[in-house]
Amino acid sequence: MLTLIAAAGENNALGKNNDLVWHLPDDFKRFKKMTSGHHIIMGRKTFESFPQPLPNRTHVVITRSDEYKKEGIIVVHSLERAIEHSNEDPQPFVIGGGEIYKLAIDVADRIELTRVHGTFEADAFFPEIDEQQWELVNQEFHDKDANHEFAFTYLTYERK
Repeated sequence: MLTLIAAAGENNALGKNNDLVWHLPDDFKRFKKMTSGHHIIMGRKTFESFPQPLPNRTHVVITRSDEYKKEGIIVVHSLERAIEHSNEDPQPFVIGGGEIYKLAIDVADRIELTRVHGTFEADAFFPEIDEQQWELVNQEFHDKDANHEFAFTYLTYERK
């Protein structure tokens, strides 16, 4: 089961200049809990936005560059190859960025979306979710508080 996992503003903003435009500690904890022990598929720029590889996860990085190599990660040149390299994991996750989500939404089985309640200036966006293809099966609202500048809702979609 291939799952897209993302946090996006109400205008589908993902980030700007290869960084998030909000800080949501509870969402980071949820992301860590859900993806730990699994393959995480991402584009090169998303991978390079991390100070170091995320612990307890198998990194599968998609790049067009034939020369790109990083110790301890799997480098591939297409989403199809990334999925093939994740076959032994019953629950791989696509974690970004915007272009990779656009490719993967057509083959994914589930979307775990944190909808950040706000509109943000961004240069990367999550694709529109077609409600003819996706069913909202769970949602959990979190209000803003001392640790969270924005309210947000966890949304789980499954392919119809």
